[in-house]
Amino acid sequence: METDSEPYVRLASLRQLHQAMAAMNTARSLADTLQTVADGVVDALGYELACVNLVRPDNNLVVAAFSGNAAAEALITGRVGSRESWERRLSMGEAWGDLIFIPHTEGWVLDDDDVPQWYTDGPAPRFEDEWHPSDRLFAPMHAPAPQGGGACGELIGVLSVDRPRNGRLPGAWGREALQMYAFQAAIAISNARLRSNMQRALVRLEREQQALRASEESFRQAFEYAPSGMAVAELGGDQHGRILRTNDALCRLLGRPASAMRRYSFSDLVHPEDIGTLLRTSAEGGRAELRLARRDGTYLWVSLRNSVVADAADGPRFLLTHVEDIEERKRRELHLAHRASHDSLTGLPNSAELRARLSARLCRQRPQGALPAAVADSLAAFESFEPFDSQDAAHGPPAFDRGHDFDFPPEAGTFEGYDHHVHAIAPDEDRDDGAKGLAVLFCDLDGFKSINDRFGHNAGDAVLIEVARRLSDAVRDGDTVARLGGDEFVILANGLGRADAQDLAVRLRNEIIQPIRAEGRAVRVGASFGIGWAHCGMTADEVLKSADERMYVEKRSRPKQHRRAG
Repeated sequence: METDSEPYVRLASLRQLHQAMAAMNTARSLADTLQTVADGVVDALGYELACVNLVRPDNNLVVAAFSGNAAAEALITGRVGSRESWERRLSMGEAWGDLIFIPHTEGWVLDDDDVPQWYTDGPAPRFEDEWHPSDRLFAPMHAPAPQGGGACGELIGVLSVDRPRNGRLPGAWGREALQMYAFQAAIAISNARLRSNMQRALVRLEREQQALRASEESFRQAFEYAPSGMAVAELGGDQHGRILRTNDALCRLLGRPASAMRRYSFSDLVHPEDIGTLLRTSAEGGRAELRLARRDGTYLWVSLRNSVVADAADGPRFLLTHVEDIEERKRRELHLAHRASHDSLTGLPNSAELRARLSARLCRQRPQGALPAAVADSLAAFESFEPFDSQDAAHGPPAFDRGHDFDFPPEAGTFEGYDHHVHAIAPDEDRDDGAKGLAVLFCDLDGFKSINDRFGHNAGDAVLIEVARRLSDAVRDGDTVARLGGDEFVILANGLGRADAQDLAVRLRNEIIQPIRAEGRAVRVGASFGIGWAHCGMTADEVLKSADERMYVEKRSRPKQHRRAG
């Protein structure tokens, strides 16, 4: 193109320019695009040297591509010029449209700035329009302007060119061609940057997807092959708690196939008494111990630990549940609790358990209205007693005891402000008004010491075991039979009138006096019963002492020979 005269331009020159623009728009990478831009200035526009200065993220400009001189390319490629120095260059000299021309008469002031530059050797110009070796020509490249954003966008780089091959300053056509080329180069570079960013984003996305797939596979293997039960359940909504997925360990634990498990939610499988615990755990996450139903109808104690699986965009989505079999540990705990609250010889509730059950039925407040005379006398007799410490009641009766029918919470020992408490009131001693109360029958065996003395403690233990069995068989399912200690037993029977309690004492005595096999021989013991009545305002110790005193009154009132049979 350098041989073309103004205004005549050869078709071949236009074809070269078109090919250069096509090449820079089809380059495969940003680096290739920058080099193609520099090469196009030399090949199509007819300049001896061309340099692409690209704006970096820190706003300074780096020499990103060079063409026309290998020595100069090695010298300045990669070097950086400050934005301040470049702004000074672009604000001085002559404006040729969008181009900036700084003649050698002014350019000497730029010799010491930090912009990378070179000089083309050659003689001084002889003609007015001849190119001087120190002349400088710059073509700023601006990003395409957004719609409605003005003539051009932000500066993305500067094309520096040196010495046209014809040795003359570019004319109108040459200036227009360089300006148009810079405009197209800016578009090509912006597109190359966009493609590069997209490629990096795609690579990053692919890596993230690979990591996600690896994480999902790791989770799947950990979930499927975990030695303890695992489940994924719905969180929130109408399907809250519905089981979506289970592993083999959980299916084996509950004896249910995976297809059947997906028809349930955990609330369908949990023991009715543990539903509140499950709901609290599901809502808050954390750990709970509860019972889950097996396929055969039995219940299994498990430790259930929930974790909320959250989604960064949508919030909590699933509930990851870890289920561990704790049946053996629970069995040991229940066994230890049973041993702590029951007599080791007879298996009956012991003294502490008896007091706990009795305290659970009594509050500190006396019932309103007049009390029966016998009750008032008992209260007066025990005014000086210290109240029984109801902390024993905190242990509570174990659920497996067939004799327990008191559903009051252990902490309600005082029952102050407890809305559903029904005051325990003793029936009237002087008249049969049909009132019923909580009868406390204190039983002391007659003649037991002589059996121990004559036949040994093994025989005595056999007698105590048999007496405990007979008493338990003779009372109702809701009554409590406890061994207070030695040969003393206590029966708690709720809902009895005075006549009912006396009939029960007679029936129990008749059961006890039957012959008992002990150490290969038949022995007999008798029994003395004292009937006390539990009512609010008394402590458990006061109630037991009242029944104990009545038992001794009954024992002393009977001739010694009638205290036991045979």
